[in-house]
Amino acid sequence: MSQKKSVLRRNGFTFKQFFVAHDRCAMKVGTDGVLLGSWAPLANVKRILDIGTGSGLIALMLAQRTGIVVQVDAVELDTDAAQQAKDNAQASPWAARINVYQDDVINWAAECDRHYQLIVSNPPYFAPGVACASSAREKARYTGHLDHEALLICAGRLLSDEGFLAVILPENSAEQLIAMAKCRGLHLRLRTDVAEKENKLPTRVMLAFSPCAGNTFSDRLIIRDSNNHYSTAWRGLTQDFYLLS
Repeated sequence: MSQKKSVLRRNGFTFKQFFVAHDRCAMKVGTDGVLLGSWAPLANVKRILDIGTGSGLIALMLAQRTGIVVQVDAVELDTDAAQQAKDNAQASPWAARINVYQDDVINWAAECDRHYQLIVSNPPYFAPGVACASSAREKARYTGHLDHEALLICAGRLLSDEGFLAVILPENSAEQLIAMAKCRGLHLRLRTDVAEKENKLPTRVMLAFSPCAGNTFSDRLIIRDSNNHYSTAWRGLTQDFYLLS
């Protein structure tokens, strides 16, 4: 989606209410993060945790979507990315409500004495394979350090009884994660399959799990219509963030 030329800044991405610098991060601002930040359920949320925050994009989006009483914690392993997330948070309108921790979330979760009504993660999802150009990008993309079982263990430790764990993954990884979550007492409650166009198969899926069992609400999101324009549903989901042309 295009940005207004008059407000563009270099080395990052300009949203309606904040700027995300990402030149020191292995993974840049992208569609997956924007989707999850726009979609994650926020009912009765008082404290939010973003695991693997990267540039801080999702933490910033969730701060924008919530009121002044909601605290957002964000954990990032990579030193440069964590510092950039801190800088982005400090430069935002919600500096007082976002805390960024540079740490291994597995160790951090073991020491944390708080519980969260929402935990979000745009997690690594490629199995270790061909080496990336940098070790930072490898950690961000591959599950070698934070695999999905470790993510579920952390969520199980930190999630409140009625909270949600919300993630975005490639569609072909969904069923495996759903089964793993069920084994750990986390029930699938929300599912949105995301396709680039109406006649295309879904490539991404957003999932929300809860310790509370209940019905699963499923739907489908199309990013572009048959004319290759952004769909009404996509615009409705992201309208508070993107600078529309």
